[in-house]
Amino acid sequence: EVQIVESGGGLVQAGGSLRLSCKTSGFSFDDYSIGWFRQAPGKAREGVGCISAVDGSTSYADPVKGRATISTDKAKNTAYLQMNSLKAEDTAVYYCAADRGVYCSWNGGYYVPYDYWGQGTQVTVSS
Repeated sequence: EVQIVESGGGLVQAGGSLRLSCKTSGFSFDDYSIGWFRQAPGKAREGVGCISAVDGSTSYADPVKGRATISTDKAKNTAYLQMNSLKAEDTAVYYCAADRGVYCSWNGGYYVPYDYWGQGTQVTVSS
């Protein structure tokens, strides 16, 4: 059974940083790529970035480019999203998702229907 559990969200001041964790089980990072998505109230879910299983290459949405870093720790079956220089507009529920495929599915920051999803973790940035 595939399980994905995000953690690390919370309340942070603008300009601060957060590292979100995505603890997984039931699949291998060798076969599944990881994506991070977010959804703000009243808005559609959007892509933040993704990391490919084959080579660890990453893609990021323009609003977070230069401020976000996605990584994985295969030994811990955990993926991470480091967010720096947080802005009020980063406030959202952040989701981790897994997609079978060695190259991550990416659509320039738009939603992509990955195979498995976590329950999300709330990030609130106060201005």
